[in-house]
Amino acid sequence: MQVLIDEHCHCVAAEEVLRLLGTDPAKGLDLFDIEDRQRRFGPNVLSERKPESALRRFVRQLEQPLVVILVVAAAITAGLGEWVDSGVILGVVLVNAIVGFVQEGRALEAISALSRTLTPRATVLRGGERKIIASAELVPGDVVLLQSGDRVPADLRLLRSRDLQIDESALTGESVPVAKGIQVLAPSTPLAERCNLAFSSSLVTYGTGSGVVVATGDATQIGRISEMIASVEILETPLTRRIARFSHVLLGAILAVSALTFAVGVVRGQPWFDTFLAVVALAVGAIPEGLPAAITIMLAIGVSRMASRHAVIRRLPAVETLGSTTVVCSDKTGTLTQNQMTVREILAADVTVRVEGSGYAAEGGFYRDDRPIDADALAEFVEGDPTEAALLVSARKAGLREEELGQKLPRLDAVPFESQHQYMATLHAGKASNVAYLKGSLEAIVARCDAGRGGGDDLDPDAIHRAASGMGDRGLRVLAFARKQFPSEKTTLDHADLEAGLEFVGLQAMLDPPRAEAIRAVATCQRAGLSVKMITGDHATTAAAIATQLGLDGVSPTRPEVLTGRELAKLTDLELLERVQTTNVFARVSPEQKLRLVEALQARGQVVAMTGDGVNDAPALRRADIGIAMGLAGTEVAREASDMVLTDDNFATIEAAVEEGRGIFDNLLKFIVWTLPTNGGEGAVVMLAILLGATLPILPVQILWINMTTAVCLGLTLAFEPKEAGIMERPPRDPRESILSKALVLRMLFVSALLCTAAFAVFAWVNRSGASEAEARTAAVAVFVVGETFYLFNCRSLTRSMFGVGVWSNPWIWLGVGTMIVLQLLFTYAPLMNRLFHTQPVSLETWPAILGAGFGIYLTVGAEKWLRRRLG
Repeated sequence: MQVLIDEHCHCVAAEEVLRLLGTDPAKGLDLFDIEDRQRRFGPNVLSERKPESALRRFVRQLEQPLVVILVVAAAITAGLGEWVDSGVILGVVLVNAIVGFVQEGRALEAISALSRTLTPRATVLRGGERKIIASAELVPGDVVLLQSGDRVPADLRLLRSRDLQIDESALTGESVPVAKGIQVLAPSTPLAERCNLAFSSSLVTYGTGSGVVVATGDATQIGRISEMIASVEILETPLTRRIARFSHVLLGAILAVSALTFAVGVVRGQPWFDTFLAVVALAVGAIPEGLPAAITIMLAIGVSRMASRHAVIRRLPAVETLGSTTVVCSDKTGTLTQNQMTVREILAADVTVRVEGSGYAAEGGFYRDDRPIDADALAEFVEGDPTEAALLVSARKAGLREEELGQKLPRLDAVPFESQHQYMATLHAGKASNVAYLKGSLEAIVARCDAGRGGGDDLDPDAIHRAASGMGDRGLRVLAFARKQFPSEKTTLDHADLEAGLEFVGLQAMLDPPRAEAIRAVATCQRAGLSVKMITGDHATTAAAIATQLGLDGVSPTRPEVLTGRELAKLTDLELLERVQTTNVFARVSPEQKLRLVEALQARGQVVAMTGDGVNDAPALRRADIGIAMGLAGTEVAREASDMVLTDDNFATIEAAVEEGRGIFDNLLKFIVWTLPTNGGEGAVVMLAILLGATLPILPVQILWINMTTAVCLGLTLAFEPKEAGIMERPPRDPRESILSKALVLRMLFVSALLCTAAFAVFAWVNRSGASEAEARTAAVAVFVVGETFYLFNCRSLTRSMFGVGVWSNPWIWLGVGTMIVLQLLFTYAPLMNRLFHTQPVSLETWPAILGAGFGIYLTVGAEKWLRRRLG
């Protein structure tokens, strides 16, 4: 019942809602009704969803294809008694699983955060008595009393409103408190404009009122958002999708090559057990054991870098996702704007004055036709300025101080704002007479005026309306001001005194201005190929004005195209797919529609980053490829549903994070391009030995030594490569593209062939020279290590030489190379290492051949890059 009433109660009279709920507005519910409804509807709390068990979440970390390969390899090597090999592989698997488990666990707190947003206490009428109860005890039909400072405890149909204003920004995106009333509204009225309702978790900022509960718990608007968050699918990031595709291809290739190699070996008459051991070596060599750990560590380094730039990453893959982002969907209020209303224009005596400065700092001046105006000249017409922050700041800019005005014109009486009158007034004692000042809507004030400023008959209502209309077209919120003289003995004021005879003073027009840094960040994002779209619950004209100031792509400088929530609701999915690509401003949008817009963009193949700070943003934040919440002004719900939190609430930080994300992906790609040729070369060496019926040049345990030590000492140093020039001048990566281009695949195959050839050649040469197989294998291992070291310098940039990026720009490279040299010497000459890895010291005469092979790889790859640059 409560869902049905909640959906339609805005379009029926309050009396009808009370009848349907069986409630007496003067007494509330009786005890029997309360107990019955508590059994029927349950407590006024959001349901706790049964979370996925910790064990299941941990096991899910092991279900990735690449991890499955490693687990199988570990099991086989353990079965063969190679405990060192098996232990190393399992160690890598466990590190990755633990990191993923911990990171994901934090993202599942959004629902419990939503539960904590309900206020713990509520004031109600029950059995004719005023009571304060726990909000969890509320039931549909309860009559709730509201006053300034209260948090609304459930969805209410308002019964009484006395200057009631409610801040719904966290729920609807409306940038200013909403004036509430009890009038009946049209059925099609959007959620953000249902002024006869009060929504659970919103905040009463002014006035008093009462309402009847029409929805509790999960049936409230905030409860429906909770349902959406719980049901929204968390998408894979571009990196995880690409790694998954790559892992599947790698898995298939390893299994196919291993099976083929085993079959060929058996057919050639080789012992099946020896052939099987060789195939295991082939599989171990082909598996990039260090890749998962390297990805985790490199992403963690990116997290640290981003934290220093005010972006806290909650899920590791989000680091790379930023580099793949193609669309940034941003909330307006508090994200692109300062969330501080500011007077921007003043109209007085047919003179329009521009006000500079923004926010609540009393800094800035007044300008007419771009010429500064003395603030003292403005003081006359703003006497009695109201108490709202924006107007007080405007008065301060004019040199006025409320304390001084209070002494000069002491207040005698006031008529508070009421929605049915649309104005407020104050009466002040003057020297010769008393004077009333009014502030309110244009229609309410001008209709009561019969004279212009100074008491003359120059009042031109049409001109005033035209001026106000022009301000409104620019997204400004217009307030009108007037005054009326009274005899000194007049000390009280009521509405009858203000019906006519007012003297029009002027207009003040306000706007929540965009952040200056947001304007710069939007421009940078657009140069980087990112589309920026504003999705807000605010009015269309306001959104259009902010969009124009931000300079969004595709937006007309005179009248931006704005798609409203009402228009959006009429679009089919196919129509929305077309409009979402060409429209950059969406206004009066509900939480469900924000989610729909994100899904539509993703259906177009876009990688979507969604920013927001309110409860209403949470479902879209969770659905987006990367959800970005505000850390200062944002709600806990938004932060818990996000992948990244901006600690400075600055849209410009997104631009810095995108830059970092692109740099991190570049470095990840460099690592992959560097490490895979080693696996390919090792696998090729083993496979070739089997096919030729020759002795294995390297053993499985030696392969693991190469893979793990070089990955840590050499490969991870690529994580510290500085971002390459022009990184924010290039377009985003196409999310449909493979992680590796054809050119890079060919390069890796080429390097794999070089490593395989060099290792085989050195192994054969050393073996023929009379050395033992152990010494020859040690020399073959050294070829791989030295070859990888030289190739590392080629991978510092995938297009330029290391001299182009700066020989000393990454000192970690040199530290890693030095460490690897020490370890390889120990591997070659230390007796303990000889016993563990079946190695033997090599002669000094062998090293020139080893170093020559590595240097040859460096020169060959360098020549290939130079040739590609020349050919374009």
